[in-house]
Amino acid sequence: MSKPVSPYAIGLFMIGALVLLIAALMIFGGGQLLKKKSEYVIYFDSALNGLNIGAPVTLQGVQIGTVKEISLELDEHSARIIKPVVIQLDSEMVLNTEGHPFKAATTLQERQENAKRLIDAGIKAQLQTQSLLTGLLYVEFNFHLSSPLNLTGLHYKNLAELPAVPSTEDQIKNTAEEILAKIRKLPLEAMVNDLSSTLKAVREMATSDELKQNRQALTRSLNETEKLVATMNRNITPLLNNMNTTMTDTQTLVRQFTRDMKPVLAATQTTLDTANNVLLESKKSLGAVETLAAPDAPLWQSLESLRDAAQSTQELTDYLQRHPDSIVYGKE
Repeated sequence: MSKPVSPYAIGLFMIGALVLLIAALMIFGGGQLLKKKSEYVIYFDSALNGLNIGAPVTLQGVQIGTVKEISLELDEHSARIIKPVVIQLDSEMVLNTEGHPFKAATTLQERQENAKRLIDAGIKAQLQTQSLLTGLLYVEFNFHLSSPLNLTGLHYKNLAELPAVPSTEDQIKNTAEEILAKIRKLPLEAMVNDLSSTLKAVREMATSDELKQNRQALTRSLNETEKLVATMNRNITPLLNNMNTTMTDTQTLVRQFTRDMKPVLAATQTTLDTANNVLLESKKSLGAVETLAAPDAPLWQSLESLRDAAQSTQELTDYLQRHPDSIVYGKE
């Protein structure tokens, strides 16, 4: 008979198998079970086709977490569908300036504080395509400072919310829809009718008899203008030739006059120099005359003496005429 299996041995076998399973998970799982992770929720407005649980979450191309949960909620009051996406972020993937990983947020307050810092930095989530062939999506965090901040204010499973921006495809689609909406608002029928009326009026104008007459009149005017221009060219050409000849003769006369005037100008210059010397000599003579004509000059004194002598002679002559006998008897 076989011996019964000891429960103690079975227990040891189960414990050993469990230890081996845990060791295998730690070895092949890269130690993911022991890592501390922070969970956040994101609400995307676009469709989530291609986004699966386990999809990577990246920050500028570097994976920092994965998608943990994708849910679908229906708001009965506003009749809208809410799509919360729960992500897990590995705090050890992002280091601080000292090279140490950030402390994992374990409480709601810490997660809200971390979320606020990310929001203040301008980081927002966006759905991106992993491959055009498979159509799989992933969550990409990047800086979108110019994009508006849209938060729902909902509290899904008491998780902190991170903002999201529409994907590139959604942005293109929204822009196209806005353009189409503006085109729909345009009065296309009235515009087409106006264009048709305008084309009809242009066609009638182009085929009218008045336009034909105007074209013929314009043609005649152009022909007359060409004839007038040709006539003016014929008449102006001799005049221009005569003007050229006159200008040539004038230039020759000026050159001849210049050659003839050079000796005259030289003689004139000599005459002016001589006249200048004469003026200088005259100035000196006038200076001498002015010196002799001064009141205290000897010339003036001699003239005054001569005047006095003449006056005395005149008086003597007058006396002798009145008293001729004074020569004999003397002056009384």
